Amino acid sequence: MSRSLKKGPYVDDKLLKKIAKLKLGDKTIIKTWARACTITPEMVGFTFGVHNGKDHISVFITEDMVGHKLGEFSPTRKFIRHGGKMQKEQETSARQKGK
Repeated sequence: MSRSLKKGPYVDDKLLKKIAKLKLGDKTIIKTWARACTITPEMVGFTFGVHNGKDHISVFITEDMVGHKLGEFSPTRKFIRHGGKMQKEQETSARQKGK
């Protein structure tokens, strides 16, 4: 469900204060746990360490990301592979062809 237009987008106040302290070309990573925070134009050009539940994943903010949430760029689940008998057979045949 989207947020009310009357309230406006959710932007964490702590993040805005941290951005105000830094210069635009600064390469420091701003750590944050605020995955629900909306990306604003003031954030463009900065690198955020967005927490995914285990680690902080570095996300460099570009103009295309404005309006999205920080959590969209920090996946919480790691895809390993689809399992099964056929998958193992395909991998072993690919290894043998590669040799």
